[in-house]
Amino acid sequence: MSLLQLVADVAACPTPATLVNPLRDRASALDLPDAPAIRTANLLAYLERRPRPRALLAGEAMGWRGGRFSGIAFTSERQLAQWGAPFAPSSLKDGGWTESSATIIHGVLDELDAEHEIVLWNTVPFHPHPAGRPLANRAPKVGEVALGRPFLERLVALLEPAQVIAVGRVSEGALGDLATGRVRHPAQGGATQCREGLRALLGCDEQRPG
Repeated sequence: MSLLQLVADVAACPTPATLVNPLRDRASALDLPDAPAIRTANLLAYLERRPRPRALLAGEAMGWRGGRFSGIAFTSERQLAQWGAPFAPSSLKDGGWTESSATIIHGVLDELDAEHEIVLWNTVPFHPHPAGRPLANRAPKVGEVALGRPFLERLVALLEPAQVIAVGRVSEGALGDLATGRVRHPAQGGATQCREGLRALLGCDEQRPG
C-alpha cells in the first residue's frame, strides 16, 4: 500500500452522475483537456511532500471552487498559483477559482507556520452537486460518505498523523473513533469558530515533531 496506489484507486473509483471524481472526470466546458491528470498529479505531489504530518484535517466533500478543480481538499487554484510548480490549475477559468473555505483553512495554517505539517483531505474525495448544476455544492449522502471512508482510513494508516481532526459534522460522524478532535466547518458562518478551533488544536508548540 502506497500513496501512489491510494491516489490511483481514488482516480479509478466509479461515481454517479451527481458526484464528480476530479481525478477521473472532465467537463469540456469547464476543464482543460488533461484536467484529470493535472489534478491527480497535484494531489500526489501534495501528499508526498507531507509523509509524516502531525495532523490530518478531514473535511466533508470537495467544493466546486476548491478541490473540484485543484484536486486537493480545502485548496483552490489560487492557492496552487501561490505554491508554483509542480502544482498547476486545471480549469478554463482565467486566473483560476478561489474558495472562501480554502482561504480560511490555509490562512490559519500559514499563521501557525504549519502548512507543510498538515494534510488536508475530504471524507468524500469527490464533488457532490445538484443534478444539472455542476457549479454548485450539496451535502454528501450517506452512501457517498460510505464510498469515501475507506480512502480516508487508508490515508490515516499510511501517514499515521498524531491528530485526526474532523472539520464539520459529516466528517466527525464518518471518522468515529479515528477522530482526535473536531472543529466547526468554515462555511455558512463558521469561519470564526473554525479558526479558533484550529488554533486551539494546532497551535501548541509541544505538538510539533522533533
